[in-house]
Amino acid sequence: MIRNANAANNLALDANNLSDLRVAAKKNSPEALKATAKQFEALFVNMMMKSMRDATPQDGPMDSDQSKLFTSMLDQQMSEKIANRGIGLADVLVRQMTNNPNGRGGQKIAEKSIEPATTSHGPTSINASGAPAKSQAPHVKAFQEAMSSHAEEASRATGIPAKFMLGQAALESGWGKHEIKAADGSASHNLFGIKATSGWTGKVVEAPTTEYINGVPQTVKQKFRAYDSYADAFHDYAHMLAKNPRYGNVISGSHDATSFARGLQKAGYATDPHYATKLSNIINRSLV
Repeated sequence: MIRNANAANNLALDANNLSDLRVAAKKNSPEALKATAKQFEALFVNMMMKSMRDATPQDGPMDSDQSKLFTSMLDQQMSEKIANRGIGLADVLVRQMTNNPNGRGGQKIAEKSIEPATTSHGPTSINASGAPAKSQAPHVKAFQEAMSSHAEEASRATGIPAKFMLGQAALESGWGKHEIKAADGSASHNLFGIKATSGWTGKVVEAPTTEYINGVPQTVKQKFRAYDSYADAFHDYAHMLAKNPRYGNVISGSHDATSFARGLQKAGYATDPHYATKLSNIINRSLV
């Protein structure tokens, strides 16, 4: 019983590490910040190990309250050793906190982790409307600047907002980093993941892709359209949405990025059950 109580107390103290991290940042102490970040990393590793333990059957003949206690203590020691070697989390936390010397970064660690495409560091510019403009990560800004002219040209021809098309191109291609390529490594310029169906008479590349079958992601090989340029890709994508009856309601019923994204998912553009959420987040939170 005493050991049980001590183990519980240790975990309770570890749960305060995030608060300690914020305090260390406010004190502007690099040593304290690094040490506390290591403790937080150990807690994170321990939580992962606990989740793995909970996911495995524990009703064997050798399992008991005592064995579970010793296993928990072993996991805690292993977590500390793994954290000492480092898995990278502590370094990320230290960089994030030292980039913001006022320590305010610690208040939104969780929120920032879900939006890697934007950052709150640095000066905030003012857009044409007089409202504060978003600060973009370099790869996001580069992608938008490179593709905006193609999106705007396709928008003038079809009426589909350029920002919506840019968002989908970013989602499908990982901001251009995971563009579909041919077997010889040449670019397909297909930023939208448009498949080459029987009616397609242009160039084709075959590549692996993730499809959700009964909600389970599976990697399969598919044939995709290939283009001579990104301008051609945007034109074909916009033309498909505007002319294909399957997507007719998407354009007419889209009043904002969220309704556009939901309409595409409902029309069956992608099998990912979270596609609409991902797309609307990119359009609303990453693009300017």
